[in-house]
Amino acid sequence: MPFVNIRILEGHSQERKDEMSRRIASAISDVTGLPKDVIWIVFDDVSRDDWSVGGVSVSTLEKQAK
Repeated sequence: MPFVNIRILEGHSQERKDEMSRRIASAISDVTGLPKDVIWIVFDDVSRDDWSVGGVSVSTLEKQAK
């Protein structure tokens, strides 16, 4: 069973996550020939304060970009 773990910044709608899940499951199924119902996809919503790029939190980077 393929297991896909997606870490994403919090705030994405359930509809967006559902669409990503459908597309990812379809792509894996197409490549592997496995049925979609054995493909597990998990979203980890990460706060902007807990996600850093180059040692700077995303929340700080967003504030600097304004």
